[in-house]
Amino acid sequence: MSIEVQDLSKRFGTFQAADAVSLQVASGELVGLLGPSGSGKTTLLRMIAGLETPDRGSILLAGRDVTRSRAAERGVGFVFQHYALFRHLSVFENVAFGLRVQPAKVRLSKQGIKDRVQELLRLVQLETLAERYPSQLSGGQRQRVALARALAVEPKILLLDEPFGALDARVRKDLRRWLRALHERLHVTTLFVTHDQEEALELSDRVVIMHQGRVEQVGTPEAVYHSPSTAFVVEFLGDVNIFHCRTEDGRTYIGAPSLDAPTDRQQDAAPTRVFVRPHLLDISLGWTDSRQFRAAVLMVNPAGPIVRVELESEWGAIVRVDLSQERYRELGLRPGTPVFVAPKAEDVLMTA
Repeated sequence: MSIEVQDLSKRFGTFQAADAVSLQVASGELVGLLGPSGSGKTTLLRMIAGLETPDRGSILLAGRDVTRSRAAERGVGFVFQHYALFRHLSVFENVAFGLRVQPAKVRLSKQGIKDRVQELLRLVQLETLAERYPSQLSGGQRQRVALARALAVEPKILLLDEPFGALDARVRKDLRRWLRALHERLHVTTLFVTHDQEEALELSDRVVIMHQGRVEQVGTPEAVYHSPSTAFVVEFLGDVNIFHCRTEDGRTYIGAPSLDAPTDRQQDAAPTRVFVRPHLLDISLGWTDSRQFRAAVLMVNPAGPIVRVELESEWGAIVRVDLSQERYRELGLRPGTPVFVAPKAEDVLMTA
């Protein structure tokens, strides 16, 4: 089932939570809503679910206008950040709840409900825990119960609000892989909210980046990361170094904010801000490229597969560079080491 949001707006008092948001999600697509706190992600999700009423705009599910329809009429499954499980019910009964309260004309038989719940518990790998209560489960297990409960009524659309927000980093990674595999199996149209960039880029078919109630950019994870359309997207998606640059004879040079072109050279363009990811900068111990600038090593963190180096540039700015372990050992960097830094290629310079 497809989702189409047209010019959707919602205000809470003086706070504009959603401002003329338009979005399309194709049937069977897994889309991440990504942005900082207060950017409008959860408000948009709740309006699609029917838990909030928009001030303006329309919501279409499979082409049907449901803007004023009740939540129960939309065929949407909703999973809250903090699970919202019934503490007095077992895992089995939590999953069965939505099936038991369906209207009599569509409700499954007692055996049908049992079979459906057992099927779902196998799907989420909790079939041996059916008789336990939420207090006896880990956070990751409770989240899978919440997902099974949402899937029980066979929703055409699954909405997840920060589904892994309350979990530790290791469990989050495990559940991300599990959810992606589950989606590949079920192909339920899924829209999930997160403020975790890695989570959105790893899970999503497409990412919707929101800021101050508006959509900043929509695209594949690769597109939004490597071809950001605004300065906010560049800075929000992972670490980035911000430089000023000048262009001379078709070549781009990065440097200090006040850096001017040499007096004996014609400057082709006014200084412009450019953005470079840490892994797209290289460090040398000697002068090898006219685009280099001088810096000194402040700190080195060699733990992990990537060595993170923090430098102070010749104009006093902090610059971050990510190196491979091999390159780090080759350079022999230590705090205080004088170095030269340059972008690995012209096309790694991003402007927005």
